Amino acid sequence: MSYGRKNRDRGQGRDRGQGRDRGQVAIEYLGFLPILLLVALAAVQLGIIAYVAQQAGTAARAGARSASLQQGAEQACRDAVSSWVDVKGCPASSGGDEVTVTATVHIPSLVPFWSFGDAHKSATMPLDH
Repeated sequence: MSYGRKNRDRGQGRDRGQGRDRGQVAIEYLGFLPILLLVALAAVQLGIIAYVAQQAGTAARAGARSASLQQGAEQACRDAVSSWVDVKGCPASSGGDEVTVTATVHIPSLVPFWSFGDAHKSATMPLDH
């Protein structure tokens, strides 16, 4: 009889231990959730930065192409980018037989009160006489 009693006690002890661990995974997940959200936010912000930099390059090329034809560079820069992208400026400077346009585009931030500044891209094209 002593043998059966030991097995019965071990089984009850195991059940009590499992009861204490219930909900542990949920608590660990809640503790890790802010880190996951921060990583996701950083990934989206990096994507926005890359997209805006690409849009600045597109604006500079469009402005340089327009300025090389003696047309306005500013409007061509603004027309070449997505509507939500804020083009701050697109000045053209000519020297010799070429024109250079530098587009400045504001990088939006997903995090309030945190600024990423502006993206600057330049493009140079020959003047079309």
